Amino acid sequence: MGISQPFLLDDFLPYKLVKTASHVADALSHIYEKEFGITRPEWRILASLGARDGIKAKALAVETSLDKVKVSRTLVGLEKRELVCKTRDERDQRAAYLHLTEKGRALYDKVVPRAKEWEKELLAELSPEHYQTFLAMLDSLSAKTQKGEERVIREP
Repeated sequence: MGISQPFLLDDFLPYKLVKTASHVADALSHIYEKEFGITRPEWRILASLGARDGIKAKALAVETSLDKVKVSRTLVGLEKRELVCKTRDERDQRAAYLHLTEKGRALYDKVVPRAKEWEKELLAELSPEHYQTFLAMLDSLSAKTQKGEERVIREP
């Protein structure tokens, strides 16, 4: 028993989402790599810490969709460049809260407006209504596919 209609990978939602996400991420990465000298994992971590200063590495890994080893290695590089620092958790000396340094915050404050400008150009053809609908649809798909999985814990 064969498939009645041919399977077109380009019309298959998971493939189309991954392909589109990859193209979008690659296009944006040219900006922060060339203009600001940071890698994709560094950008994710800086962006995350810029919005939620003082989270732990475990939560950062979940939030950035980077594995724990990648987060750890990236944090070492960011600490060496004095962009990120750690403060120990007084209740658990093995754990630490991550923070942007003044230098890290200054970089974040330069990159974010540039990234938002790029995003605005990318979405220029979408009406505000279409954009809100698009985000709602992505959120819905994300929620459906993450049932039962660990959620990001928003630490202070």
